[in-house]
Amino acid sequence: MKKSRILSLAMAGALCISLLAGCGNSGGGSGSAATPAPNGGTPATGAPSGGGSADAFKIGGVGPLTGGAAIYGNAAANGAAIAAEEINALGGIQFDPRYEDDAHDAEKSVNAYNTLKQWGMQVFLGSVTSTPGVATSVEANRDHMFYLTPSASSTDVLGGVANPLTGTVDIPRKDTVFQMCFVDPNQGSASAQYISDQKLGTNIAVIYKNDDVYSTGVYNSFQAKADELGLNVVSVTTFTEDTKTDFSVQLNDAKTNNADLVFLPMYYDAAALIFTQANSMGYAPKWFGIDGMDGILGVEGFDTSLAEGVMLLTPFNADAEDAATQSFVAKYQEKHGEVPNQFAADAYDCVYAIYNALTSAGATPDMSASELCDLLVGQFTSMTFDGLTGEGMTWDATGAVTKSPKGMVIQNGAYMGMD
Repeated sequence: MKKSRILSLAMAGALCISLLAGCGNSGGGSGSAATPAPNGGTPATGAPSGGGSADAFKIGGVGPLTGGAAIYGNAAANGAAIAAEEINALGGIQFDPRYEDDAHDAEKSVNAYNTLKQWGMQVFLGSVTSTPGVATSVEANRDHMFYLTPSASSTDVLGGVANPLTGTVDIPRKDTVFQMCFVDPNQGSASAQYISDQKLGTNIAVIYKNDDVYSTGVYNSFQAKADELGLNVVSVTTFTEDTKTDFSVQLNDAKTNNADLVFLPMYYDAAALIFTQANSMGYAPKWFGIDGMDGILGVEGFDTSLAEGVMLLTPFNADAEDAATQSFVAKYQEKHGEVPNQFAADAYDCVYAIYNALTSAGATPDMSASELCDLLVGQFTSMTFDGLTGEGMTWDATGAVTKSPKGMVIQNGAYMGMD
């Protein structure tokens, strides 16, 4: 088992990530010009390009840099950029990073992946969100491209993971695909366990998005674990992309059934509306979310006082006192004027984990994406990694990471550790 942690003492010059605020060049990082996807953006097939440049590994990622989920994609791109700058400052292995926008859309994500592949991408940081992540993981696996997503947490991204309700494997394992984030079943079961252990609620309601693989995956594993633990789930209601503007039915059902805690396995945009509408109807239960809730304090026009007391499980605590976290937070705040969320920290860890694996494997930038994939798969299934989002992280044969979640609560407009 290899165990490494490399932090720089200095930062190199700023790297431009395509489509990020203030970067102006929508073509790509480090001044690279984007190459249009073939056939007007139709997803391409075939193997990725061969070797990269003589002096830098080309690493690419896709995420929602625009649109309603942009807070996730921009955070991931920013976190990855800081890690690449630190690594390049060390003077050894060099990274040429580039992010493309997918606006949280699966088809656009595949097109963005193909753009990166034509650019010469050798290692893929994956899609940031789950539904696009499922689509790009198919492409990367077919191309034998190593794929490490910071935050696309659905088990369908990995394949080969047993359905927590049926025990069967619905999608074959995608051999080149790995996750830095918790898989959805882990988030759901860990949330139920935490609520039970801390005795946070007597009557529990759940509201989830039933046309989203992320939300449904977390709910399914939460419900299975809640049944096992004997939690009293008194209300389960759903919504869809088309109905996520009015939550009166869901909130009234929870209130009528005397739910004193509401579990929200969803992204922050819907949660902000739920908090606002619950407040208007005088309903004030405890709220418990997951990593998609991280970012709610940055929602434009949202009264953040309504998020006071909201609890969530996340792998990253920006208030942690260790030197690595403090250094990252300081750099992020200096560059972007805000505290980094979990998505930024997970992407930062992705780049460092790839760096450690490439270093240990003796990889060189002239290797093809396929050659690097073989080396990286071997490293990730045998190494141990310490990062901002966990110590002693390992990856199993399914590509899922093992690390411990942290309980967080929003107090005085900031995230605070509960543990």
